[in-house]
Amino acid sequence: MSPRLLPLLLPLALVTGPALGADLAPLRQALTLHAGFDGQFDANFSRGDRTLYLAGGGTSGPAKESDVLKVTREGGKFGGALHVTKKNPVRPFFKGPGILDYKASNWSGSVSVWLRISPDEDLEPGYCDPVQIVGGDSKKGFMFLEWSKDETPRHFRYAIRPLFEIWNPKNIDWAKMTDAERPMVQVKRAPFARTKWTHVVFTWDRINAGKAGVGTLYIDGKNQGSIKDWDLTFGWDAEKVQLVLAAAYVGHMDELAAFNRALTDAEVLQVYNLRGGIADLRK
Repeated sequence: MSPRLLPLLLPLALVTGPALGADLAPLRQALTLHAGFDGQFDANFSRGDRTLYLAGGGTSGPAKESDVLKVTREGGKFGGALHVTKKNPVRPFFKGPGILDYKASNWSGSVSVWLRISPDEDLEPGYCDPVQIVGGDSKKGFMFLEWSKDETPRHFRYAIRPLFEIWNPKNIDWAKMTDAERPMVQVKRAPFARTKWTHVVFTWDRINAGKAGVGTLYIDGKNQGSIKDWDLTFGWDAEKVQLVLAAAYVGHMDELAAFNRALTDAEVLQVYNLRGGIADLRK
């Protein structure tokens, strides 16, 4: 190699090197759940209960395959996937303790998931929440991803609803509120499709710290906006907190992961770019 090329190549190496070999230790330490759905419902890794449970529609107990809920060994973003074949009342969920560890002050965390769905083609009328975090009483706090029910194309949203008397003192229907009245991030044209996997991350930082709380939505590694300047105070019972999946959802889901703090923009991009998925964080 000509010595004259070294000054040109060296800056490029300095820029790309750290990005390509970024340290995964902070993400590895923050990981609390990984469900790869590679032919099984239960999580591959959990700091709490690994079991995926079912509730609703007269169903309860550990998840079992049915005509509406399946796991595959291939066809996922990484290996297999969870497949919900049609709208149904069953709600798969992971128990929160050890995974989400709700705190009465300064509670933070993140959830990451890959989705394959064409909302305007696959979903039936009504709201769809692919992921929710609940604490026993939705009027005491509620966090969720949502597709709207009336718009075409459907809007994709991340909402953090604190105590009911804080966010909705006039008891107005969610659908009738203005965007400014809803504590949410909204994406009017999100890049979901049947033919590709879309990565979604939502974070929450300093819940139960008044107006210091912030929630942020990411799609395919890019920051879509934040929920802020709201009093994000909850009233949950930590033992009742659940990570709920597939409320009215029809499509595929893969690589569900939870973290015990709010990931940074750079860390979300790291997760998006993991070549082997979340399993890379468990090596």
